[in-house]
Amino acid sequence: MPTRLASALRWWVPAALIAGGTLGLWSSLCDAGAERPVVYRARVEGVINPFSARYLERAIRETERAGAAALVLELDTPGGLDTAMRDMMQAELNSHAPVIVYVAPMGARAASAGMFITIAAHLAAMAPGTEIGAAHPVSLSGGGDDEVMATKVTEDAAAFARAIAQHRKRNVEWAESAVRESKSISAEEAMENGVIEIVAASLQDLLEQADGRTVTTPSGETVLRLKGADVQEVPMGWIEHLLHLIADPNIAYILMTIGTLGIILELYHPGGLFPGIAGAICLLLGFAALGTLPVGWAGIGLLVLAVALLLLELHAPGFGAFGIGALVAFIAGSLLLFVPVTPPSPAAPVVGVNPWLVTGMTALFASIILLVGQRVWAAQRMLVQTGREALIGVPGEVVSALDPDGTVRVRGEVWTARTEGDPIEPDAPVRISHVDGVVLVVEPEAPAEDETA
Repeated sequence: MPTRLASALRWWVPAALIAGGTLGLWSSLCDAGAERPVVYRARVEGVINPFSARYLERAIRETERAGAAALVLELDTPGGLDTAMRDMMQAELNSHAPVIVYVAPMGARAASAGMFITIAAHLAAMAPGTEIGAAHPVSLSGGGDDEVMATKVTEDAAAFARAIAQHRKRNVEWAESAVRESKSISAEEAMENGVIEIVAASLQDLLEQADGRTVTTPSGETVLRLKGADVQEVPMGWIEHLLHLIADPNIAYILMTIGTLGIILELYHPGGLFPGIAGAICLLLGFAALGTLPVGWAGIGLLVLAVALLLLELHAPGFGAFGIGALVAFIAGSLLLFVPVTPPSPAAPVVGVNPWLVTGMTALFASIILLVGQRVWAAQRMLVQTGREALIGVPGEVVSALDPDGTVRVRGEVWTARTEGDPIEPDAPVRISHVDGVVLVVEPEAPAEDETA
């Protein structure tokens, strides 16, 4: 009996080992052959504007078209336009692909419009050292009508924040207080208060923590399979990047200033072409940028007044009053350019032009005023170089005797001339006193006095 058992073991043990190894190898091959999930990644930073909204909409379409597991939107913003923010939120809410908003990197923020965009995501995450919150709308004039308008804007924004938070099952009370009381909290506090779901130190950490969670899209409930996912970038196109870049208030201000000065230089010196063309391009880009920012119409009006006063300076006799007025209007307009009079939306960030940039552009504007003013003043004092007036006082030489009519040579040309005094002999020097039609009226050149002792 032991002999038979030993014989059987000699056959069965190797067979079991071979079978186990084969199954293990087959399992490894199957795992290696399985497709890794794909996650698309987009990045929005800076002021939220229509170009940001179009970029997110395109990223969501590409994610849906590719059948990717999710789209991760890395966000760092001080806020932006209310219309652009709502377009981005609509894109998130109607996306069939899960959208994960990740406030990152460390030190980033999701303020104002960024808070709304974050709570509208299927899954909200933040990196350590980041913050989320919103700005309460503020009226600058203090009038009763503005107080009523501010109340309406606040109520509308608070109701919107409540609706989105309820839909995404997030902290409704905090979302409302972020609008009404301008509350901001850190990433850890946001997770403790149910504003976000994940605090992740990196994108890979985020994907590992999000793996296995269930989110609801218009297609129904979806279980996220993101662990070990292959991350593919969805970068901004160069046109999107350019338009998003110029939406910075400092760049918009530079474009507007340089564009205005270019047009003024073209008007002062027609035919130069380059200042006019460059100025027109800068102005158009500047207008496109201003359309994406909370602009104060008082600032725009003062800048327009500065240009008008400078143009008046070009045509006014003398130099001074209009130029000084243009400089004062330019400085005031620069400081008030991004200070809206009416209450802004809570989605709008607090933006402004760097004071050092205002100083530099003011110096440039003043230099142009001085340059143009100096040239205009010099031109007004310059003797006339063309026409009949340019001949007065010019010396000449008698060709044929003037008695009283004859001819003279002036600047190499022979003219019909007349004298109103005594006859003048040929070759005598004369000087033109005035012009009568096409006849030069001349008088004898006074001879130089002898300097003999």
